[in-house]
Amino acid sequence: MSTRAAVAWAGADPYAAALRTGRGPLFLRRTDGWLLPLEVERWCARADPVDRAVLDRCEGAVLDVGCGPGRLVAELAARGRTVLGIDVSEAAVDHTVRSGGQALRRSVFDPLPGEGRWGTVLLMDGNIGIGGDPRALLDRVARLLRPGGLLIAETAAVDVDERSEVQVVTGAGAGGGTGSGALDRGTSRGGPEGGAGDGDGAFPWARLGTPALLRYAGRAGWRAVGQWAAGGRRFVALRTLSPSSSAEPPKRTALISSQRARKPSVDRPVANR
Repeated sequence: MSTRAAVAWAGADPYAAALRTGRGPLFLRRTDGWLLPLEVERWCARADPVDRAVLDRCEGAVLDVGCGPGRLVAELAARGRTVLGIDVSEAAVDHTVRSGGQALRRSVFDPLPGEGRWGTVLLMDGNIGIGGDPRALLDRVARLLRPGGLLIAETAAVDVDERSEVQVVTGAGAGGGTGSGALDRGTSRGGPEGGAGDGDGAFPWARLGTPALLRYAGRAGWRAVGQWAAGGRRFVALRTLSPSSSAEPPKRTALISSQRARKPSVDRPVANR
């Protein structure tokens, strides 16, 4: 994720306010005025049956990228799983911790605990769009996973392959046509209170349907191991083919040392139980 995107999202007052109240309306607005509604109420609720079915597929230690208010992290923690959420939004991290999960305020492109040893990475609720560059994101996730690790990504409900500049805006500042589907609470969101003019607080984002994600994944050396739809949502499961040259060797014992570590140097990596 670019620094501009992370800073924009981290300072997005509309998003923080929505998490505090647990409700929208909240939108991603493209520079041409097109709107995509964000499902704040669902993200702030407990994991639903569709979420829980996805989590049933997780293997080993789980990293939820763009964890938002932490419903998935909290559900996995309640199951006794090793799980960590990351998000650049302080409000999202706070909400996750209050829900009983562990989370760090980080971009996926920052140094992270357990690099090269995660069993599963989640990119739910449209977080495959983080940074606006699907290939770069897939390459980064491959370096986070252990050899043969699992990526579960939620794709758009329509066949789309789109990159654009977007802002986070409230209903009062939306002013435009509304799209369908949902993206995520993501880790690269931003936009001024109420929505300002185009280009102010904008950041890159991508929307990918399942066919587009499978194309990018194939070119990046991933192996597709599943795709399914449930509750009007669509998902893809992918596996890495080979170890990353940058991955550290696994360690037998390690812990998440802090829910909100201040510096990468003090993090202790997470190993699979």
